[in-house]
Order: sequence, then C-alpha cells, then structure tokens
Amino acid sequence: MGNKNVTVSVNMITYMHELYIKEAIEGVLMQKTDFNFELIIADDCSPDRTPEIIENIIKTHPQGHKIKYFRHEKNIGMQANGVFAYNQCDGKYIALCEGDDYWTDPLKLQKQVNFLEKNIEYVLCFHEINILKTDGQIVDDFITKVPENYETIEDLAESGNCIHTPSVVFRNIIEEFSFEFQLSPIGDYFLYIMLAEYGKIKCLNEKMAIYRFESGFYSKLTYSQKFKKWNRTLLLILSYCKNDKVKSIMLKTLFDSLKLNDDVESKQKINSSTKKRFIKIVKLLIPPIFLLIKRKISSLRYVSK
Repeated sequence: MGNKNVTVSVNMITYMHELYIKEAIEGVLMQKTDFNFELIIADDCSPDRTPEIIENIIKTHPQGHKIKYFRHEKNIGMQANGVFAYNQCDGKYIALCEGDDYWTDPLKLQKQVNFLEKNIEYVLCFHEINILKTDGQIVDDFITKVPENYETIEDLAESGNCIHTPSVVFRNIIEEFSFEFQLSPIGDYFLYIMLAEYGKIKCLNEKMAIYRFESGFYSKLTYSQKFKKWNRTLLLILSYCKNDKVKSIMLKTLFDSLKLNDDVESKQKINSSTKKRFIKIVKLLIPPIFLLIKRKISSLRYVSK
C-alpha cells in the first residue's frame, strides 16, 4: 500500500471541533520535512463552524494544498469515520491527530519517519505528550505511564493502551479492517494490537504533541459506560486475535475488568442505598428539629418579657 509521491498521510477525524480544529491543522501544516506529506481530514457532518474553518484554511494557508477534505452528508460515527479516513491515506506511513489535539514540534514527522526508516523491525512509533487541562494549564502526562520494554503485542495485551493518539506514526500495512474492528467502540487500542502483529512498537522520549483533556466524546461518558465500551472492545479483540498467548492475556484482562466493574457497581449501589437512608433520616429529623427551635424561640420571647 502507499503512494510513492507521499511519504506520510496524516489521518485527522473531526466532529464539532470548531474551537480546536484550526490549531490541530496548523500543527500539521507547520511540519518541516524532506519528504511529501498530505493531511486527510474526515468531518463526520459537523453541525458547527468546523467545515467553514477547514475550508478557509484550505483557501488561505500557504500549505493548504496539502489538505484533502471530506465531509459526510450524515453522521456515520467515530469508528466508521476513522476507517473511511484510513482508506483515503496514500502514504507509506500514517500519522494520527484528531481534530481536538495538536502537534507542537515542527520536526515531529521527520523524527518519527527517520526512526521507522532506520528500524525496519518496528511497525509503529509514538512519543510522550503534554496534557492541556480544561483550565488552560499545560502539564505532564498524568493519564498514562509507559512501562519499560513496552514493545511487543504481548506487552500491549498485558499493560493495555499507554499510547496517546496524536503521538502515533505507523506503517501503512493494513489492507482491510476486520468486522470486529469496525464494530469496536474503541478504535485506537484495537488498531495498535493489529499493527503489533507485524512488528514492534517504540516510545520516543520527546514531548511533541498536546492531548486535550476531557474535550472528546469518550471523556464525557460515565464510569459504567466506559467500562462497557472497554469490555466490548476486549471481547472483539479476543474474537479477532489468532495468537493464543495474546488471547490468554486478553482473556485475563477481560476477567479482571469485569470483576472491577462488578466491584464498582456494588459500591455504587451501597453508596446509593446509604444516600437514600441518610435522606430519609434527615427528613425524619427535620420536623422535630424545627419544633425544638420554635419552642426555644418561644421560651426566649417569654423570658425577655
């Protein structure tokens, strides 16, 4: 796969990112490389100003010609949009950056491509990131901690997803996505598992992108909703995977996740029950308390007379 004239295709999916999309695009277009790259933007029918902003950048930015913009006529969902965007990528390599994140290092693509060109046993490389909090602070990554020797498909299965999407560049080698992948509610981790079947992964110790905290759809889900999506993803990976060792690790991860989910739901039920009992007790106590206060006020009035 791949177009000889394009070394990297940047895959950017977006939906209702009018506040962020300009920064995301400019972070890509500022890249300084000794190779050609393209920016694929797949807009999942955003009803806000996202399309207007993208089209204006295409017309006015000096590097606007690098953008290939696709807008769906109706919303098809994040996973389907991601697969669509992937299928538009012609490059030897694919880089990921969603429309609410952005890159900070103009040499990011060059550094990652250099690594993959020199190390053919690696299929994917990623790097450290900073996090932009909702109050505007840019801080160190407090969400993930990459384990030592995190390089193989077994490591991915064992430790889970320690990779932030805007840090990823990988070889364009997947010819077709399985039906399990297309049904998966979480696409990035599944993608990395698929890629790791072809080679190793590598973390570069440089911070070259910003991950925007709690700006995406997934971050707005409840704890229970996140658990369900994660467990469904694990089940679909188990169905897809042919490696018995990896399946064994994933099965244990799924069992542990289900147990944790049960524990959380049990605590939530206990907390809910405790809260209801507390409210009931308060309701029972309020009338007598008011009566005591009323009597106290009356007695004070009597004494004052």
